[in-house]
Formats: sequence, C-alpha cells, structure tokens
Amino acid sequence: MTAFVDTNVLVRQLTGTPADAAAASARLLISGETLYLPDLILAEVIYVLQSVYAVPRERIAKLALGVLSTEAVRVEDLALLSRAIEVYEAYRLDFADAYLVASAEVTGIGRIASFDRGIDRVPSVQRVEP
Repeated sequence: MTAFVDTNVLVRQLTGTPADAAAASARLLISGETLYLPDLILAEVIYVLQSVYAVPRERIAKLALGVLSTEAVRVEDLALLSRAIEVYEAYRLDFADAYLVASAEVTGIGRIASFDRGIDRVPSVQRVEP
C-alpha cells in the first residue's frame, strides 16, 4: 500500500494514546509501506503536540525528526523540513515562521515580509516590515 499519512496517525503513534490506535499506527509505520507526509501535515502534528499535549519544544523537535527519519515516510524536501524543525527549536519560533525562514534560506531569497519580530532572532534571513 502507498498512502498519504494523516496527522492523527502520527499523533497517536507519538503520544501512545489511545493505546490501540497507537499500536495500529506503529504497525503501519514499520510495515514497509510507503507513506507520503505533506509539509502541512507535519506542521499540524507539531501544532497538536505543542498545543493539545503540551509536549516541550525540544521533545517535539526530536519526535518530528524521528518521523522524518522513519524509513516508510517520504517528504517532498527533507532538507527544508529538517531545517524548519531546527529553526523551530533553536529560535523558538512557531513552526509556520520556522518553515518560512527555512524556505527563505533554501531558495536564497533570504527575506521575509512579516510583522512578526520574532523572525529577527534568526540572523540568516532579513525580515522586511510591510
């Protein structure tokens, strides 16, 4: 089977709750099947772990990197997502802003139009106030 993987499958596996769904999710992830993980779904996983489960940012970063390194999981741009997770953890930005930073870096554009001054903490990009 080849399929896209949804947020709830990953959240169940990462949180271990409920136990039956977590076990089913774990079996799927180790089954050898190919699971496509869209960037948006990874962002939602991070959001749910942070806001609903109150998982610490450092733990979320480790869990997200673990998902990306799972053999069954395929993403469009592993380097971009890995960098976004790094920025999320290191600069304490929300994941959407971290993703913007990583995108600005990877594309070489280096500038982000935003009112969010938290982006100023990242020296590799320039925030441009609209």
